[in-house]
Amino acid sequence: MDGLLVLLGLIVLAIPVTIIVLLVGQSSLKSRMAALERRVSALDPASAAARLAEPGPVADASPVQAPPTLAPPADTAAPPQAPAASPVPQVNQGAWVAPPARLVSDGPAEAPAEQAPPAPSAPPSGPIVLRSDRAAAFGLWLQRNWIYAVSAASLALAGVFLVQYSVQNGLLPPAARVIAAYLFGAALVAAGEWLRRRKGDGEDSDTAHLPSVFAGAGIVTLFAATVAAQQLYGLIGPNLAFALHGAVAVVAVVLGWYYGALLVAVGLLGAAAAPFLVSSGAGPTPLLYGYYALIAAAGLAVDAIRRWAWVSVLALVLGFGGAFLMMQGGAGQGPWVAFLLALPMLAITLPPLQVVPRHDGPAALETLLANGKLTWPNFPVRLAAGTVLAATLALTVLEGDTALTSLLAMAGLTLLAVTLLIWADRAQGLADLAILPGAALVLRVFFEAANHSPLAQDFMAKAIDLRPPETSAPMSVTWIVVMATLVSAAFAWRALRAGSLPLVHGLGAVLVAPVVVAVLELNWLPSLVLGPAFWALHPMVLAAAMVALAGRFAAMDGADHRRMAHATLSALALIALSLFILTSATALTLALAALIVAAAWLDRRFTLPEMGLFIQIAVAVISYRLLIDPGLDWAMDAPLFGVIVCFAGVIAGEVAACILLKGKGRTMASGVLDSAAMAATAVLANVLLTRWLVPGGYDAAAGELNYLASLNAMPWLIFALTQVYRAGLGPMLRRTRLVLAALAGLFAGALLLWSAIALNPLFAYSPDDTGARVIGPLVLDTLALSYALPGLVLLAAVWRFGFPRLLRLFLLTAGCALIMLYIGLEIRRFWQGDFLGNPGVTQYELYTYTIAMMLAGAGLLFQSIARRSPTLRRIAMAVIALVIAKVFLIDAAGLTGLTRVFSFLGLGLSLAGLAWLNRWAGQRAEGEGRDGT
Repeated sequence: MDGLLVLLGLIVLAIPVTIIVLLVGQSSLKSRMAALERRVSALDPASAAARLAEPGPVADASPVQAPPTLAPPADTAAPPQAPAASPVPQVNQGAWVAPPARLVSDGPAEAPAEQAPPAPSAPPSGPIVLRSDRAAAFGLWLQRNWIYAVSAASLALAGVFLVQYSVQNGLLPPAARVIAAYLFGAALVAAGEWLRRRKGDGEDSDTAHLPSVFAGAGIVTLFAATVAAQQLYGLIGPNLAFALHGAVAVVAVVLGWYYGALLVAVGLLGAAAAPFLVSSGAGPTPLLYGYYALIAAAGLAVDAIRRWAWVSVLALVLGFGGAFLMMQGGAGQGPWVAFLLALPMLAITLPPLQVVPRHDGPAALETLLANGKLTWPNFPVRLAAGTVLAATLALTVLEGDTALTSLLAMAGLTLLAVTLLIWADRAQGLADLAILPGAALVLRVFFEAANHSPLAQDFMAKAIDLRPPETSAPMSVTWIVVMATLVSAAFAWRALRAGSLPLVHGLGAVLVAPVVVAVLELNWLPSLVLGPAFWALHPMVLAAAMVALAGRFAAMDGADHRRMAHATLSALALIALSLFILTSATALTLALAALIVAAAWLDRRFTLPEMGLFIQIAVAVISYRLLIDPGLDWAMDAPLFGVIVCFAGVIAGEVAACILLKGKGRTMASGVLDSAAMAATAVLANVLLTRWLVPGGYDAAAGELNYLASLNAMPWLIFALTQVYRAGLGPMLRRTRLVLAALAGLFAGALLLWSAIALNPLFAYSPDDTGARVIGPLVLDTLALSYALPGLVLLAAVWRFGFPRLLRLFLLTAGCALIMLYIGLEIRRFWQGDFLGNPGVTQYELYTYTIAMMLAGAGLLFQSIARRSPTLRRIAMAVIALVIAKVFLIDAAGLTGLTRVFSFLGLGLSLAGLAWLNRWAGQRAEGEGRDGT
């Protein structure tokens, strides 16, 4: 069995040797072809053409002759000299190749002149990036030269398997195995360097790519030997292993400057794979993060000299990928955070070889804001942006196994944002990169609570009611606010400097920390842990900072008040949040109303259109508080004085803000304030009526009183109407408002139908039933609350708001139906008393219905004439026809004597007058149509 393993080992080792023998065997043919090409190129084109044109027999014609002799006379002692020629740089091939000496036609041929030692090639003018044409060229090159890649891999594996075989068979002690691997790697590097110096590594060389094959395999072997020495046998400590890895990386970088791209690719790929090929089985150590950072740095350093941009991409992909696998294998999350911070710094500084970044612009976001079209920046900026994006995503999605790890990830995002804003402030191309970690910090804070991370669980588990007495509260939320404040401060520092994207940096300054505080309030419930007073201090301090920043922006920007407006809005929102934490429901609602007035005054004083957005958001929050939280439940049970003060203050604030905005052209904000004030007034009236009619409590007769159901429908009906009105003011949130209006309208319609049908006192069976009797004086009774009030609201909305035609027709129909129901029930109450469920209908009651319907028809006919509406005239005639049918089919059966005579006399005269009026209106309409008016 051992013999078979030895045989297999020899076969494996023989693969690269066989490949190399085949390649060297063909080198003579390539040499002969190259010599022939040199001889043809050395011919004088003019003399060759003259010789071919000489007369003579065709048989004497000879092929192209050798070039004329360049040897000196016999008495000249000077040796033959090669013509002076400048070396031609082999771009991206890694060597300067001097032209060979010319051959002498007469006498013995001179040996080729000794080549000068190769020197690093000049870098190309720009970075060689991956494009479709270069990808196709690389594929073609790989198709033709795949054997070199296989050879390099075989040689690298030979070094790795040499160590592995010695381990499996116990042939050498551990130290000897490692030394053998080092010697084998050094021998491969030396062989490659020897070949490169004698023959070169360019495409026109006999040994093209062979030096890269040997040297690249040697670099991989050296990396693997160091990994084996540290992880397999523990012969060296982590510090020495790191130093050796660094030395090998330096060697790889230096060789990459001289060799072609194949060496770099082989070295990077092999170095990245080495920890997986040589493993101790004990799991990865944190030192491997530094190892993969060195791999990335090596590729970036090669790119800095040779301008091979794809090498930087390959190095960063291998660095990120290898380190991620190490983290998944258990190398530690803390060092992973440090690695994610190191790689963006390397990607920013190494390719341009600048300690302080000066990447040319414009930034991607700058082109989008300037031209409305996003364009790609230059490659160094794209490389830095891609690295920052990868690091930001990794820090955002890192699932911290401890609370400290989560704080480290947030600290990493903070440090990355602050570094990009301050350290890279002179790099115009990197001006927008800090947005990525800044926004990621907000997302990280949100997902910590949403995913119940150890940090959030540890914080919430130490609530005041849960932790032992005299125990201090955890400071994790405070540290999060401090980190967000540092990011906002860095954005503010950058915004106050003369540079690109000042508006964007100003938005970052006024958004990051306030949004983080808002997310903490909504998701983390800090008041339960820190106490309301201490937690409210956090947004109050930030509000003071935003006020100071608004002053700086105002002094710096002159007539442009946008950044000052943004800072002012942020301060107002933070003040409102502090009041929400500290104060009661009434105080907070009044504070929001005061902020609306302040925002409207600032807009009027400084012309700040951004205040309109704050006003709309504040109105939405106030509406939410009045209707939902604490909502109508609080309004029905709270002290009456507090409820009146709360609603009256909101209404007064909204009306005052609307007056302040008059003449400023703020259509959206003014419309929202106008409709909100009307809605708050209607809701207050509803609350007061309900508290008066149901003194026993809001839920005492719920589901049994028709007027209570209608009153409960009123806020939702008003909310639906105001949302439809606001949706027509502009495209902002149009669909959302329409959806909200539809939901609220359906709920209000269901309550009104329930009141009009199921809870209608007309269908009550007994006077003793709850809600069976009508309460209040005639006309101004519970029937008016149940049906007249919502009907009038619908008609007022049709008259006041410019709704679409179909919606206006629907609201008009619904409103008229409710008014007609109210009038009919009031007539029945006049003749039947408070209980409407008595069986039968009296003759006088029927005649009263007829008179009411006749008056309604006449009123509709009059309105049709006034409005010149043929549709309304047809509706009026339909109502009159219905009255006629009622009289002849129902009323006539109960009339007798003179009552019948005078009734039909009055009906006939009324109908005659209405008929004449209808004919006159029709003729007038036809005449106007003929005149074209």
